[in-house]
Amino acid sequence: MQLDQQVVLRNGVPMPMLGFGVWQLQDGREVADAVRTAVEVGYRSFDTASFYDNEAGVGTAIKDSGIARDDIFVTTKVWNQEQGYESTLRAFESSRKKLGLDVIDLYLVHWPVKGKFADTWRALEHLYREGHARAIGVSNFQPNHLRELLETCSVVPMVNQVEFHPLLAQTELRAFCAELGIQPEAWGPLMSGHLDQAEVSALAAKYGKTPAQIVLRWDIQHGVVTIPKSANRNRMMENLAIFDFALSDDDMAQLDAMNRNKRFGADPDNFNF
Repeated sequence: MQLDQQVVLRNGVPMPMLGFGVWQLQDGREVADAVRTAVEVGYRSFDTASFYDNEAGVGTAIKDSGIARDDIFVTTKVWNQEQGYESTLRAFESSRKKLGLDVIDLYLVHWPVKGKFADTWRALEHLYREGHARAIGVSNFQPNHLRELLETCSVVPMVNQVEFHPLLAQTELRAFCAELGIQPEAWGPLMSGHLDQAEVSALAAKYGKTPAQIVLRWDIQHGVVTIPKSANRNRMMENLAIFDFALSDDDMAQLDAMNRNKRFGADPDNFNF
């Protein structure tokens, strides 16, 4: 069970290796029901964002779950239009109230907005020092963005959440993060449903697993925290069932070789939102 599978961030905070993403789940009943179901089947880490507009539903489900607060790991993010020092502090307060939590486990800068992310990061450092966030990090930052941030930051990000899957292996970025002690985290690990890759299908047959389980296991064996999303209970359980097998080195290499630098999401060096 993933409850026993954790990484320890650079500041000593433990974070589950496998979490539950809520992107595109509507606030209210849809996201609350999904999170409640996810808790029931074993998830204890939940990833949302102010941009998702469903923090309130996530917070309600967590509160209603009966699970001790210390046993739940919650991530949220500051959106692009909220970036800047003072506006980020206000955005954090808004997220915290919607979630109904005194402390956020992990607070991220959602995208590297030019001219703003340095000031945004200063706000996250303040929140971290004040104990309002147990850990702080970034999302969608490439090596060039991290190098720029390192010129002014006093706290190195603890996490970098990026698109990551066999078609986008992010080799250079993962190596750079490893040098800095930044924990990589994968969004979009299931390639937006494009799992019908010959290599993945062959390994699914070999191991008696589903294509999704093969890809998620590849993530975990690369030491990448992963947050698949599904509102379907059976899929939630399927995504959790990846800790009872391991891919061989040769099979890991075969999946690595699938890399095409293919993005299903936006390019962090060229986005306009």
